[in-house]
Amino acid sequence: MSTSKSFNKNSSISLELGSGGKASWEFFKDLRKIMKYTGKWKNTGDDAAIYDLGNQRLAFTTDAFIIDPLFFKGGDIGKIAMCGTINDVSVMGAVPIGISLSFVIEEGFPAKDLEKIIKSIDKVSREAKVPVVTGDTKVTEKGKIDKIEITTSGVGLAKKIISNSEAKPGDKIIASGNLGEHGAVILSERFNYKTKLKSDCQPLVKEVQSVAKFLHVCKDPTRGGLGENLNEIAEKSKVKIVLDEKNLPFKKDVVAISELLGINLFAFPSEGRFIASVSSRDADKVVKKLQKFNSEAKIIGEVEKGKGVFLKTSIGGLRLIEMPQGKLIPRIC
Repeated sequence: MSTSKSFNKNSSISLELGSGGKASWEFFKDLRKIMKYTGKWKNTGDDAAIYDLGNQRLAFTTDAFIIDPLFFKGGDIGKIAMCGTINDVSVMGAVPIGISLSFVIEEGFPAKDLEKIIKSIDKVSREAKVPVVTGDTKVTEKGKIDKIEITTSGVGLAKKIISNSEAKPGDKIIASGNLGEHGAVILSERFNYKTKLKSDCQPLVKEVQSVAKFLHVCKDPTRGGLGENLNEIAEKSKVKIVLDEKNLPFKKDVVAISELLGINLFAFPSEGRFIASVSSRDADKVVKKLQKFNSEAKIIGEVEKGKGVFLKTSIGGLRLIEMPQGKLIPRIC
Protein backbone atom coordinates (compact mmCIF):
# COMPACT_ATOMS: atom_id res chain seq x y z
CA MET A 1 0.00 0.00 0.00
CA SER A 2 1.20 3.50 -0.75
CA THR A 3 2.74 5.53 2.04
CA SER A 4 1.73 8.81 0.37
CA LYS A 5 -0.05 11.55 2.29
CA SER A 6 -3.34 10.95 0.46
CA PHE A 7 -3.44 7.23 1.26
CA ASN A 8 -1.70 7.13 4.61
CA LYS A 9 -3.67 4.74 6.83
CA ASN A 10 -3.55 7.27 9.70
CA SER A 11 -5.06 10.11 7.65
CA SER A 12 -8.58 10.87 6.46
CA ILE A 13 -10.02 12.65 3.42
CA SER A 14 -10.61 16.40 3.81
CA LEU A 15 -12.52 18.97 1.76
CA GLU A 16 -9.17 20.29 0.53
CA LEU A 17 -8.74 17.17 -1.60
CA GLY A 18 -11.74 17.96 -3.79
CA SER A 19 -11.38 21.73 -4.10
CA GLY A 20 -8.67 21.85 -6.74
CA GLY A 21 -5.16 23.21 -6.25
CA LYS A 22 -2.15 21.55 -4.66
CA ALA A 23 -3.98 18.85 -2.68
CA SER A 24 -5.95 17.66 -5.72
CA TRP A 25 -2.83 17.74 -7.89
CA GLU A 26 -0.82 15.69 -5.37
CA PHE A 27 -3.72 13.25 -4.95
CA PHE A 28 -3.76 12.59 -8.68
CA LYS A 29 -0.01 11.94 -8.70
CA ASP A 30 -0.42 9.58 -5.72
CA LEU A 31 -3.25 7.81 -7.54
CA ARG A 32 -1.05 7.23 -10.57
CA LYS A 33 1.53 5.51 -8.33
CA ILE A 34 -1.11 2.94 -7.44
CA MET A 35 -3.01 2.77 -10.75
CA LYS A 36 -0.11 2.60 -13.19
CA TYR A 37 -1.73 0.67 -16.02
CA THR A 38 -2.96 2.90 -18.86
CA GLY A 39 -2.85 0.48 -21.78
CA LYS A 40 -2.53 2.36 -25.07
CA TRP A 41 -4.09 5.54 -23.68
CA LYS A 42 -1.96 8.70 -23.63
CA ASN A 43 -2.26 12.13 -21.95
CA THR A 44 -3.87 10.53 -18.89
CA GLY A 45 -2.75 13.49 -16.78
CA ASP A 46 -4.42 16.08 -19.00
CA ASP A 47 -8.06 17.22 -19.15
CA ALA A 48 -8.94 14.23 -21.34
CA ALA A 49 -7.16 10.95 -22.12
CA ILE A 50 -6.24 10.22 -25.75
CA TYR A 51 -6.50 7.03 -27.80
CA ASP A 52 -4.85 6.85 -31.22
CA LEU A 53 -7.25 5.63 -33.92
CA GLY A 54 -4.81 6.04 -36.79
CA ASN A 55 -5.86 9.04 -38.86
CA GLN A 56 -7.55 10.68 -35.87
CA ARG A 57 -7.56 10.54 -32.08
CA LEU A 58 -10.27 9.88 -29.53
CA ALA A 59 -10.45 12.17 -26.46
CA PHE A 60 -12.25 10.80 -23.37
CA THR A 61 -13.03 12.52 -20.06
CA THR A 62 -15.31 12.14 -17.04
CA ASP A 63 -16.38 14.38 -14.17
CA ALA A 64 -18.73 14.47 -11.18
CA PHE A 65 -20.63 17.60 -10.19
CA ILE A 66 -21.78 18.72 -6.74
CA ILE A 67 -22.53 22.39 -6.30
CA ASP A 68 -24.12 24.70 -3.74
CA PRO A 69 -26.43 26.39 -4.64
CA LEU A 70 -27.88 24.16 -7.38
CA PHE A 71 -29.28 27.21 -9.21
CA PHE A 72 -27.24 30.41 -9.61
CA LYS A 73 -26.99 33.50 -11.79
CA GLY A 74 -26.03 32.29 -15.22
CA GLY A 75 -26.70 28.60 -14.77
CA ASP A 76 -27.41 25.55 -12.64
CA ILE A 77 -25.90 22.14 -11.91
CA GLY A 78 -27.20 20.77 -15.23
CA LYS A 79 -25.59 23.49 -17.33
CA ILE A 80 -22.28 23.25 -15.51
CA ALA A 81 -22.19 19.44 -15.84
CA MET A 82 -22.56 19.70 -19.60
CA CYS A 83 -20.18 22.63 -20.05
CA GLY A 84 -17.52 21.16 -17.77
CA THR A 85 -17.31 17.91 -19.71
CA ILE A 86 -17.64 19.48 -23.17
CA ASN A 87 -14.85 21.92 -22.27
CA ASP A 88 -12.46 19.25 -20.98
CA VAL A 89 -12.71 17.53 -24.37
CA SER A 90 -12.56 20.83 -26.29
CA VAL A 91 -9.35 22.16 -24.68
CA MET A 92 -7.56 19.03 -25.88
CA GLY A 93 -8.27 20.19 -29.44
CA ALA A 94 -11.05 17.63 -29.96
CA VAL A 95 -14.61 18.20 -31.17
CA PRO A 96 -17.03 16.58 -28.66
CA ILE A 97 -19.39 14.04 -30.26
CA GLY A 98 -21.28 12.54 -27.30
CA ILE A 99 -22.01 12.76 -23.58
CA SER A 100 -23.09 10.19 -21.00
CA LEU A 101 -25.21 11.44 -18.10
CA SER A 102 -25.78 9.88 -14.68
CA PHE A 103 -27.98 11.21 -11.86
CA VAL A 104 -27.86 10.25 -8.18
CA ILE A 105 -30.93 11.91 -6.64
CA GLU A 106 -32.00 12.22 -3.03
CA GLU A 107 -35.45 10.87 -2.19
CA GLY A 108 -37.91 13.79 -2.00
CA PHE A 109 -36.06 16.01 -4.49
CA PRO A 110 -38.62 18.34 -6.16
CA ALA A 111 -39.67 17.11 -9.61
CA LYS A 112 -39.97 20.70 -10.86
CA ASP A 113 -36.30 21.33 -10.00
CA LEU A 114 -35.24 18.15 -11.79
CA GLU A 115 -37.17 19.29 -14.85
CA LYS A 116 -35.36 22.66 -14.81
CA ILE A 117 -32.01 20.88 -14.62
CA ILE A 118 -32.87 18.54 -17.50
CA LYS A 119 -34.03 21.48 -19.63
CA SER A 120 -30.69 23.23 -18.99
CA ILE A 121 -28.84 20.09 -20.05
CA ASP A 122 -30.91 19.87 -23.23
CA LYS A 123 -30.32 23.55 -24.05
CA VAL A 124 -26.51 23.22 -23.82
CA SER A 125 -26.63 19.94 -25.75
CA ARG A 126 -28.51 21.57 -28.65
CA GLU A 127 -26.47 24.79 -28.69
CA ALA A 128 -23.12 22.97 -28.60
CA LYS A 129 -24.39 20.19 -30.91
CA VAL A 130 -23.19 17.55 -28.45
CA PRO A 131 -25.91 14.94 -27.80
CA VAL A 132 -26.53 13.08 -24.55
CA VAL A 133 -26.46 9.47 -25.82
CA THR A 134 -26.52 7.25 -22.72
CA GLY A 135 -26.97 7.48 -18.96
CA ASP A 136 -28.30 6.16 -15.68
CA THR A 137 -30.38 7.31 -12.69
CA LYS A 138 -30.23 6.22 -9.06
CA VAL A 139 -32.34 7.45 -6.12
CA THR A 140 -31.00 7.17 -2.59
CA GLU A 141 -32.68 7.51 0.80
CA LYS A 142 -33.16 11.00 2.19
CA GLY A 143 -30.05 12.25 3.95
CA LYS A 144 -27.65 9.90 2.14
CA ILE A 145 -26.58 12.64 -0.31
CA ASP A 146 -27.24 16.37 -0.50
CA LYS A 147 -30.04 16.79 -3.09
CA ILE A 148 -28.46 15.69 -6.38
CA GLU A 149 -25.15 14.67 -7.92
CA ILE A 150 -24.47 14.48 -11.67
CA THR A 151 -21.71 12.49 -13.35
CA THR A 152 -20.91 13.00 -17.01
CA SER A 153 -18.42 11.50 -19.45
CA GLY A 154 -17.59 12.86 -22.87
CA VAL A 155 -15.86 11.71 -26.03
CA GLY A 156 -14.52 13.70 -28.96
CA LEU A 157 -12.40 13.34 -32.08
CA ALA A 158 -9.32 15.31 -33.16
CA LYS A 159 -6.56 15.23 -35.74
CA LYS A 160 -4.23 17.31 -33.57
CA ILE A 161 -4.10 17.01 -29.78
CA ILE A 162 -3.21 20.00 -27.60
CA SER A 163 -1.14 18.79 -24.64
CA ASN A 164 -0.54 20.62 -21.36
CA SER A 165 3.22 20.10 -21.62
CA GLU A 166 4.09 22.03 -24.79
CA ALA A 167 4.49 25.63 -23.58
CA LYS A 168 7.73 27.07 -24.98
CA PRO A 169 9.97 29.98 -23.95
CA GLY A 170 8.92 33.04 -25.93
CA ASP A 171 5.23 32.03 -25.96
CA LYS A 172 2.53 34.44 -24.85
CA ILE A 173 -0.11 33.42 -22.31
CA ILE A 174 -3.63 34.31 -23.44
CA ALA A 175 -6.91 34.32 -21.49
CA SER A 176 -10.06 33.88 -23.59
CA GLY A 177 -11.87 36.36 -21.32
CA ASN A 178 -11.99 37.64 -17.76
CA LEU A 179 -11.66 34.88 -15.17
CA GLY A 180 -13.13 33.82 -11.84
CA GLU A 181 -16.70 34.98 -12.39
CA HIS A 182 -18.21 31.55 -11.78
CA GLY A 183 -16.51 31.28 -8.39
CA ALA A 184 -17.43 34.83 -7.49
CA VAL A 185 -21.12 34.25 -8.31
CA ILE A 186 -21.32 31.03 -6.28
CA LEU A 187 -19.73 32.73 -3.27
CA SER A 188 -21.87 35.86 -3.60
CA GLU A 189 -25.02 33.72 -3.48
CA ARG A 190 -23.79 31.74 -0.49
CA PHE A 191 -22.99 34.92 1.44
CA ASN A 192 -25.84 37.07 0.05
CA TYR A 193 -23.39 39.53 -1.51
CA LYS A 194 -25.06 41.70 -4.15
CA THR A 195 -23.32 41.72 -7.53
CA LYS A 196 -24.23 42.11 -11.19
CA LEU A 197 -21.89 39.27 -12.13
CA LYS A 198 -23.18 36.11 -13.80
CA SER A 199 -21.41 32.79 -13.98
CA ASP A 200 -19.12 32.51 -17.01
CA CYS A 201 -20.39 28.94 -17.53
CA GLN A 202 -20.59 28.15 -21.27
CA PRO A 203 -19.34 25.57 -23.80
CA LEU A 204 -16.04 26.41 -25.50
CA VAL A 205 -16.15 24.25 -28.62
CA LYS A 206 -16.34 27.08 -31.17
CA GLU A 207 -13.79 29.33 -29.43
CA VAL A 208 -11.15 26.63 -29.12
CA GLN A 209 -11.67 25.29 -32.63
CA SER A 210 -11.32 28.79 -34.09
CA VAL A 211 -7.71 29.00 -32.86
CA ALA A 212 -6.77 25.35 -32.19
CA LYS A 213 -4.08 25.17 -34.87
CA PHE A 214 -2.14 27.98 -33.16
CA LEU A 215 -2.25 26.65 -29.59
CA HIS A 216 0.69 24.97 -27.87
CA VAL A 217 -1.23 24.52 -24.60
CA CYS A 218 -4.89 24.98 -23.66
CA LYS A 219 -6.62 24.53 -20.28
CA ASP A 220 -9.89 25.62 -18.71
CA PRO A 221 -9.31 27.10 -15.23
CA THR A 222 -12.01 25.33 -13.22
CA ARG A 223 -11.25 24.11 -9.68
CA GLY A 224 -7.99 25.71 -8.55
CA GLY A 225 -8.38 28.59 -11.00
CA LEU A 226 -5.63 30.39 -12.87
CA GLY A 227 -3.04 29.57 -10.20
CA GLU A 228 -3.54 25.82 -10.56
CA ASN A 229 -3.64 26.01 -14.36
CA LEU A 230 -0.41 27.90 -14.78
CA ASN A 231 1.53 25.93 -12.19
CA GLU A 232 0.48 22.68 -13.87
CA ILE A 233 1.52 24.02 -17.29
CA ALA A 234 4.85 25.33 -15.95
CA GLU A 235 5.67 22.03 -14.21
CA LYS A 236 4.71 19.80 -17.15
CA SER A 237 6.38 22.04 -19.74
CA LYS A 238 9.45 22.71 -17.55
CA VAL A 239 9.21 26.47 -18.06
CA LYS A 240 8.73 29.70 -16.13
CA ILE A 241 5.55 31.73 -16.59
CA VAL A 242 5.40 35.45 -15.79
CA LEU A 243 2.07 37.29 -15.57
CA ASP A 244 1.75 41.05 -15.99
CA GLU A 245 -0.10 42.66 -13.06
CA LYS A 246 -1.43 45.40 -15.38
CA ASN A 247 -3.16 42.78 -17.54
CA LEU A 248 -4.64 40.46 -14.94
CA PRO A 249 -7.99 39.14 -16.28
CA PHE A 250 -10.24 39.84 -13.29
CA LYS A 251 -13.18 42.24 -12.99
CA LYS A 252 -13.39 44.60 -10.01
CA ASP A 253 -16.29 42.65 -8.48
CA VAL A 254 -14.29 39.42 -8.55
CA VAL A 255 -11.33 41.14 -6.87
CA ALA A 256 -13.68 42.70 -4.28
CA ILE A 257 -15.25 39.33 -3.37
CA SER A 258 -11.79 37.77 -3.14
CA GLU A 259 -10.60 40.47 -0.74
CA LEU A 260 -13.84 40.46 1.27
CA LEU A 261 -13.69 36.72 1.93
CA GLY A 262 -9.90 36.43 2.09
CA ILE A 263 -9.78 33.84 -0.70
CA ASN A 264 -6.85 33.65 -3.12
CA LEU A 265 -7.87 35.48 -6.31
CA PHE A 266 -5.81 33.06 -8.40
CA ALA A 267 -7.93 30.15 -7.08
CA PHE A 268 -11.26 31.52 -8.33
CA PRO A 269 -12.68 29.09 -10.90
CA SER A 270 -14.22 29.74 -14.30
CA GLU A 271 -16.48 27.36 -16.24
CA GLY A 272 -16.45 28.97 -19.67
CA ARG A 273 -12.95 30.34 -20.22
CA PHE A 274 -9.60 28.91 -21.25
CA ILE A 275 -5.91 29.75 -20.89
CA ALA A 276 -3.58 29.17 -23.83
CA SER A 277 0.10 29.29 -24.64
CA VAL A 278 0.78 30.61 -28.16
CA SER A 279 3.92 31.58 -30.07
CA SER A 280 4.60 35.32 -29.97
CA ARG A 281 4.18 35.60 -33.77
CA ASP A 282 0.61 34.21 -33.56
CA ALA A 283 -0.50 35.82 -30.29
CA ASP A 284 -2.13 38.98 -31.67
CA LYS A 285 -3.89 36.96 -34.37
CA VAL A 286 -5.29 34.55 -31.77
CA VAL A 287 -6.47 37.39 -29.53
CA LYS A 288 -8.33 39.04 -32.43
CA LYS A 289 -10.07 35.77 -33.29
CA LEU A 290 -11.07 35.20 -29.67
CA GLN A 291 -12.33 38.76 -29.27
CA LYS A 292 -15.06 37.92 -31.80
CA PHE A 293 -16.47 35.64 -29.06
CA ASN A 294 -15.41 37.69 -26.02
CA SER A 295 -14.08 41.25 -26.18
CA GLU A 296 -12.14 40.67 -22.94
CA ALA A 297 -9.71 38.14 -24.49
CA LYS A 298 -6.12 39.34 -24.12
CA ILE A 299 -2.46 38.53 -23.51
CA ILE A 300 -1.80 38.24 -19.77
CA GLY A 301 1.80 37.04 -19.60
CA GLU A 302 4.66 35.18 -21.24
CA VAL A 303 6.71 32.02 -21.03
CA GLU A 304 10.42 32.10 -20.18
CA LYS A 305 13.23 29.67 -19.46
CA GLY A 306 13.27 28.55 -15.84
CA LYS A 307 10.57 27.21 -13.55
CA GLY A 308 7.64 28.42 -11.46
CA VAL A 309 4.89 31.00 -11.95
CA PHE A 310 5.37 34.67 -11.07
CA LEU A 311 3.51 37.96 -11.13
CA LYS A 312 5.40 41.00 -12.44
CA THR A 313 4.17 43.82 -10.21
CA SER A 314 3.58 47.43 -11.21
CA ILE A 315 6.88 48.41 -9.58
CA GLY A 316 8.82 45.79 -11.52
CA GLY A 317 9.25 43.10 -8.87
CA LEU A 318 8.40 39.41 -9.20
CA ARG A 319 5.98 37.70 -6.79
CA LEU A 320 5.72 33.92 -6.71
CA ILE A 321 2.28 32.49 -7.50
CA GLU A 322 2.11 29.09 -5.85
CA MET A 323 -0.30 26.27 -6.52
CA PRO A 324 -3.41 27.18 -4.47
CA GLN A 325 -3.60 25.36 -1.14
CA GLY A 326 -6.22 24.73 1.53
CA LYS A 327 -9.96 24.13 1.22
CA LEU A 328 -10.29 26.87 -1.40
CA ILE A 329 -13.95 26.89 -2.52
CA PRO A 330 -15.66 23.52 -1.86
CA ARG A 331 -18.70 22.36 -3.84
CA ILE A 332 -18.02 24.80 -6.64
CA CYS A 333 -18.83 22.46 -9.53
